[in-house]
Amino acid sequence: MPTKSPIRAVLFDLDGTLIDSAPDLAGTANDMRAARGLPPMPYAQLRRMVGAGARGMMGVAFEVLPGHEQFDALRDEFFERYQRRLLQETRIFDHVPPLLQQLRTRGLPWGIVTNKNSRFGKPVIEGLQLHLQSAVNVYGDTTPHAKPHPQPLLEAARVLDTDPAHCLYVGDDLRDIQAGQAAGMRTLAAAWGYLGAAAPIEEWGADAIVHGAADVWTWVQTRSPSHPNADAKANANAPSAHS
Repeated sequence: MPTKSPIRAVLFDLDGTLIDSAPDLAGTANDMRAARGLPPMPYAQLRRMVGAGARGMMGVAFEVLPGHEQFDALRDEFFERYQRRLLQETRIFDHVPPLLQQLRTRGLPWGIVTNKNSRFGKPVIEGLQLHLQSAVNVYGDTTPHAKPHPQPLLEAARVLDTDPAHCLYVGDDLRDIQAGQAAGMRTLAAAWGYLGAAAPIEEWGADAIVHGAADVWTWVQTRSPSHPNADAKANANAPSAHS
């Protein structure tokens, strides 16, 4: 059903939402363990904490958190090692490109709002050629605050010249939903992502939980204005329910 605030732009988190960067992030943590003669951590154990970046990786791989005397040195080493393997295994999720095509067909601009520092985020986005389509990219150091603060999302809306109430934010972490809500945006929780160690996804309070591109497209399609003939083109190329 149409809403009082139709969706005119769609914003995405990066890691775990648009791209699967877990193999390289988890691989970096295990590279550090190997350098210390430690066995590798199970991938599944590292994957769920990818959304928390170096803090999450160091917490799982070494049980070291911010404030610990070793944390800063481990974090810096993690950053240096990760920068050397940014795109070794990182890929766009298979179901994402069809969705981005549908948004373009619909005439809806889309962008990226990530907590990833531009030092890492920019080469990843450019290496995967997402910058050729994205209307805005906001990194963790673009504004003074990172998610769950709403400022990064408000900055993206400003660049798009779109009222936040007409924006949708899709993310795979509780902080994404909190940031989107604080910015006055509609939110979708991406169940295919990393999800972190916070509350279960059902408790995040998102407008809906989506399990793939087909779910996102279905939600957006009924809540956004379309260009003439856009619906026919979009439906002809819509991602399947099994994407």
